[in-house]
Amino acid sequence: MRRDSPSGGILVLGEIRSGRLHPAALELTAKARLLADDMGAEVSTLLLFSEIDVDPETLIGYGADSVICVRDRRLGLFDQEVQSRILYRIIRDTRPGIVLAPATTSGRSIMPAVAAKLRTGLTADCTGLDIDPETKQLLQTRPAIGGNIMATIRTPEHRPQMATVRPRTFAIPASDPNRAGSVKELTLPDHCFESRVVPLGLERSDGDDVNIQDRDVVVSGGKGMKKQENFVLLRDLAELLDGGVGASRAAVDNKWIPYSHQVGLSGKVVAPKVYFAVGISGTVQHLAGMQTSGMIVAINKDPEAPIFKVADIGLCGDLFDIVPRLIEVLRGRKGV
Repeated sequence: MRRDSPSGGILVLGEIRSGRLHPAALELTAKARLLADDMGAEVSTLLLFSEIDVDPETLIGYGADSVICVRDRRLGLFDQEVQSRILYRIIRDTRPGIVLAPATTSGRSIMPAVAAKLRTGLTADCTGLDIDPETKQLLQTRPAIGGNIMATIRTPEHRPQMATVRPRTFAIPASDPNRAGSVKELTLPDHCFESRVVPLGLERSDGDDVNIQDRDVVVSGGKGMKKQENFVLLRDLAELLDGGVGASRAAVDNKWIPYSHQVGLSGKVVAPKVYFAVGISGTVQHLAGMQTSGMIVAINKDPEAPIFKVADIGLCGDLFDIVPRLIEVLRGRKGV
């Protein structure tokens, strides 16, 4: 749609997986609230589901002025064609100025299709969002040129301004029980659910039980681990800290650990309370996935490694000496 088309607030696509509200729905709704306050606009969160594990009204406490629900049994399994059609219809009806969605597998497939139908732009995998105080345009920041620079992108001529955001990019604030809003349930005609695809079922991959994004402690290893067998050190350390094991792209490319553990621009964004970077140099690509962690502990034998520039605690030395000592101390404290 051209810029002169009627446009207003912010619409957030809230993701539902197997009946569960994805944390990114809360994260993006809260961020949209901050952006909307700078614009003097309202926030709506759209939920498409057959069942859901929380009351949709929960999203009001995180910043939504309204929650739009489409509940239908045919939404039980993800269908890109159906969800794209519904999102397109909602956008045409409500005319938001900004549309946000998580940069998950589903968000990355729905948003480009909708942007193409609307003849507007889409900025993918954003790591920052702001409002220009003068133009009120959305400033969409994302890594570019292989992650070596950060680019800020605008959509000056078309609306809505559309962006996907990597989960865990922004902190989720506490819910505000005093906020007021509305929940609207929409019943859509049958043709909205027509599809050339027939979902047959859901199969989980072997890595689906590994979600380092949910851990308070993440212990990640990089090229300095040297070989697959050495990752047992990180698993032992992570287990003692009740944490998860992550990895740099180099470690994953060397097939020392599955892709589901990868942290960085081409992997997952994590924001644990404590992040251990073990044998990781600290390229921009990796930093994009963990630099918002509460505390960063770096272990590297190279005193010039970039990771030390973002670390709260830096241990310069041989990781094969330092990590076993940490494990020994923790075991002693736990009596194991």
